[in-house]
Amino acid sequence: MDNFYFLMIVALGVLAIADLVVGVSNDAVNFLNSAIGSKAVSFKTIMIVASIGIAFGAIFSSGMMEVARNGIFNPQMFMFSDIMIIFMAVMITDILLLDFFNTIGLPTSTTVSIVFELLGAAVAVALIKIGADGGNFLDVVNYINTSKATQIIIGILLSVVIAFSVGAFVQFISRLLLSFNFEKKSNWVSALFGGIALTSMLYFILLKGIGGTSFASEKFELIGQITIKAFIEKFVFQIIAVNFIVWSAISYILINYFKINIYKIIIIVGTFALALAFAGNDLVNFIGVPIAGWQSYQAWSASGVPSTEFAMAVLGTKVPTPTFLLFMAGLIMVLTLWFSSKAKAVVKTSVDLASQTDTKERFEPNFLSRGFVRTAMLFAKYLAFMTPNTVLDKIDKQFEKPVIELAGGKKLELPAFDLVRAAVNLMVAGVLISIATSYKLPLSTTYVTFMVAMGSSLADRAWGSESAVYRVAGVLNVIGGWFFTAFAAFVAAGIVAYLIYLGGATMIAILLLMAIVLLVRNSINHLKKSKETKEEDSLNRAESKSVKGVIEESADNISKVLKRVSKINENTIAGLINQDLPTLKKAKNTVGKLESEIEDLQNNIFYFIKNLDESSVGASTFYINVVGDLQDIAQSVGFISKVSHKHIHNNHKGLKPSQAKELKDIAEKLNHLFAETRIIFDDRSFNKIATLIEEKKNLLKQVSINAQKQVERTRTTESSPKNTTLYFSILLETEDLIKATMDLLELYATRGQNK
Repeated sequence: MDNFYFLMIVALGVLAIADLVVGVSNDAVNFLNSAIGSKAVSFKTIMIVASIGIAFGAIFSSGMMEVARNGIFNPQMFMFSDIMIIFMAVMITDILLLDFFNTIGLPTSTTVSIVFELLGAAVAVALIKIGADGGNFLDVVNYINTSKATQIIIGILLSVVIAFSVGAFVQFISRLLLSFNFEKKSNWVSALFGGIALTSMLYFILLKGIGGTSFASEKFELIGQITIKAFIEKFVFQIIAVNFIVWSAISYILINYFKINIYKIIIIVGTFALALAFAGNDLVNFIGVPIAGWQSYQAWSASGVPSTEFAMAVLGTKVPTPTFLLFMAGLIMVLTLWFSSKAKAVVKTSVDLASQTDTKERFEPNFLSRGFVRTAMLFAKYLAFMTPNTVLDKIDKQFEKPVIELAGGKKLELPAFDLVRAAVNLMVAGVLISIATSYKLPLSTTYVTFMVAMGSSLADRAWGSESAVYRVAGVLNVIGGWFFTAFAAFVAAGIVAYLIYLGGATMIAILLLMAIVLLVRNSINHLKKSKETKEEDSLNRAESKSVKGVIEESADNISKVLKRVSKINENTIAGLINQDLPTLKKAKNTVGKLESEIEDLQNNIFYFIKNLDESSVGASTFYINVVGDLQDIAQSVGFISKVSHKHIHNNHKGLKPSQAKELKDIAEKLNHLFAETRIIFDDRSFNKIATLIEEKKNLLKQVSINAQKQVERTRTTESSPKNTTLYFSILLETEDLIKATMDLLELYATRGQNK
């Protein structure tokens, strides 16, 4: 039995390493989004600063480990055998849950997951014990630390509202005072802002850093024979006042005499502070449970008492975590930060939702997002009606974005996710997490940093009428994911704990194997998805300002589209003839991606036209026609793939041999023409287009002949309405597909030859 529990401790250690990897991939968004979004400094510098912050935070995080030992349940009510079931269930569930969110690129809360996993597993084991003893269901409250658990849960939920509100308020005031022309403000104004920001972050670092180390309990004569921690807590206002004066003076000197941008300094310090906070506050989420399990094993093995009789009251006492383990955990976190592609995907989601510039909106609007936006617009109109026009004009002036005059009278807006907003995000998040940490609350750093960023985006007018419904939908999706995390963590951990209780070592082995398989599969799928986004056939937005440049860029896009359309059409017809549902499904999904990319080209038309030289306005009509023809091509092949998939998916009759032969013949000739067309566009040999147009006309005639043949079959031998409908639909869309391709060729026949 000793060996069994020792192996469980080893398994917990391995799970801790895996949890650190998936946890950092998820939580990197907490401290990277502001620096990356504002592009204040290079990405390499950001990563180095964040790595140093993580290393210090990990070493200083010992005090928070108590949450895993006694923050959620009363350890004295459980035996050692019970505790090991709880801890094993929590770690297996945590890894799978976090990896799921990382894979889909959504930030979730590691704090919420660990809290509700501990709660779910503890409740499950408590119910097992109560059932075995013939107790009452209500006795479960004796096993759970209800007061502390309630305090933690309420703190986490309140952080959503508070972080959003405070972030919005501070950003609004900051923008009102500094405007978008903050760099032109008087030096003393920037110095005061620097003093406030750096003071709040330094106090945060002191509270999070020194307050969590054994050094904090040392007494010194200089501070009246009290501990450093007590001194920091006792003289809060004095420390803040002195720091404000000192840092304001230093900021003024740096700005005035060394010409240093104080906002970049704030962002660097803030990134360090939040990385330290993440490691200090959230490290418990990843290694707190394994360390508690290891310490439980040490106490039990030294007792000589059977595992089912050794009560775990020892977990109720404060036990320091070895610094070596904290250091190793920090090292793993730093390595993950540098090499995890999933971390970059999660950061991108947060940055895109906070961006004031136009981005590809990932989330579709829903009735909730539309309702919120309408309500906000009505409220804004009411406020505008109640506020004097002179005040509104002054506010609007402060929110005017500066522009750069370009040749030809064009204007280019500066990035709206500027240094002021990045500094506010970091400062507010740091202060809120400091307050929570001072009360030993494992506040969700993900909730705080994400909601502060969303609140500041709203206040900074980043969510305009063009993007509001999409951004709000995205925020609601993320928040919904958080609540799903809580529910899923509670239920899943409880089920896993019960399965381990029933199956013992065998069930643990099965669950670990399942976890490994799922992690590997998700990683492989993520790599495949990453490669797809970088594939050579992806379409590029037009950036040229002349007709000649647009012809060149569009020719590349046409070649890529025809290559993909040819493959989709080939797979669709083959899948339909062979009644191969997986092939048809793959073809349908591939069309969706192509249509999305062409839609991006359409969405870029506005900015393309705005950026054209006055002498090249004619390029806009050409580009619009090209994109329109590409959309027609994609829609035609998309319709063919969808109706074919639907027909086979609904188990309707397959094609007759004659129909299959006719469709296959048309598909082969069409793909041949696509290949020839691609050669023309790749080589820019537009003088050969006339010959190709004649070939396509001949193919159109064959499509018409096949349609007439189907009419005759329908009048005589055809007995399936579904089959007839499908065949005519494919022929008609193939005709549209050929015509759209001919339109492109004719467009280039007139423009391309005269480039």
